[in-house]
Amino acid sequence: MKIIINNSSVQPIYEQIVNQIKAMITDGTLKIDTMLPSVRSLAKELKISALTVKKAYDTLEQSGFVITVHGKGSFVAGANQQLLLEEQKKEVEALMETAVRKGRSCSMSDRELKDLFLLVLEE
Repeated sequence: MKIIINNSSVQPIYEQIVNQIKAMITDGTLKIDTMLPSVRSLAKELKISALTVKKAYDTLEQSGFVITVHGKGSFVAGANQQLLLEEQKKEVEALMETAVRKGRSCSMSDRELKDLFLLVLEE
């Protein structure tokens, strides 16, 4: 696992760690049960405080990603798949509502809009 920190970024370092780990879990680069470095070793590697790394792990847990401690302070990361599916479902529903609202101005029926939207989703 490679995390790259941009010290000149306006985004806090712990958020950079969170976003990179989330992206790796979501796209499958980081599988469930993949060992993450311990708080201390990751902090040392990134040249940041252990508190910053701990804040990143806490933030991941709060947003539905399962981070459990194993053995000598190492972490195992996994995504709460159900939570991710729920988030995706909400996004799709929101997009569908937006499509229906916009489509009404094009005089398309709700059914036509839904069919069109489902075709786009399949692509």
